[in-house]
Amino acid sequence: MFSPLLQSIIDREGYEVVSHETLASAAQAHEFAMVFFPGDAERLAESNDVAVVLPELGKALMGRVATLVVERDSERELQRRYLFNAFPAIVFLRRGDYLGVLQGIFDWADYLEQIPDILGREPSDPPPFKFPDGCGVAPESLRH
Repeated sequence: MFSPLLQSIIDREGYEVVSHETLASAAQAHEFAMVFFPGDAERLAESNDVAVVLPELGKALMGRVATLVVERDSERELQRRYLFNAFPAIVFLRRGDYLGVLQGIFDWADYLEQIPDILGREPSDPPPFKFPDGCGVAPESLRH
């Protein structure tokens, strides 16, 4: 299911693991939630990097933001709900409503700058899905 590292962090920190069926009620129980979508840690080295950062983010946010971890079987369905395009990702919610997303790993200073900005936003719909750079469009040199 999860990498051994992430599973040990979930166990140690007591993070709630959520599915597409339980996320809404779990997130509504908290003023703020950061919802971690780890992706496949065997394929994505950044997955474990972000997993290690999660407890430190929780401390930096002084316990004001609950951490929820999405079970692997629910990631793609929830990805379609929040319209992000890369794993790992952290989706931020206020009482279950979308605030923003961070994709991949960041420098610590970037987390400390971007997260307060995201938490200060008004809830909204996720922005339209955007394909990652280089996907779906052939370079000019390959078009005929």
